[in-house]
Amino acid sequence: MPPPLHGVKVIELAGIGPAPFCGMLLADLGADVLRVDRVGATSDLSIDPRFDLMNRGKRSVAIDLKSEEGTALVLALCARADALIEGFRPGVMERLGLGPDVVRSRHPRLVYGRMTGFGQSGPLSQAAGHDLNYLALSGVLSGIGVPGAPPPPPLNVIADMGGGGMVLA
Repeated sequence: MPPPLHGVKVIELAGIGPAPFCGMLLADLGADVLRVDRVGATSDLSIDPRFDLMNRGKRSVAIDLKSEEGTALVLALCARADALIEGFRPGVMERLGLGPDVVRSRHPRLVYGRMTGFGQSGPLSQAAGHDLNYLALSGVLSGIGVPGAPPPPPLNVIADMGGGGMVLA
């Protein structure tokens, strides 16, 4: 029996945290996930991309997203895809010419998944979002660790993965 997402094609614009986790989950469920890396980009992590768990089950291609040719290539990939997922700050995809209005005007059936730290609008929308921030702001961090001591940074990424990537998937 084929996996549940067999035949589903997903374009993932490479990033960190929830969007790559979502892409990994979709690939685990049988989707054909193509990760678009930035040309010349280096990871903030000291993990060889071939051994990064988040890249499991995905294919990858490097594209210069800041060039007209790169934008055209991503739009062409979207023509054959069912979904696009990205985790950039608000406005980044629009500046690249790949915002939902542009992409969906050409490919109306495409599911456009966005994952930002604090949403597309509001007082924190332009702030970088990280797991520790979400846990602290929501009050969850205060429940972790030993009573009376400062909370330790959690060893897993509860908010990024469980609250972001899982929900996006």
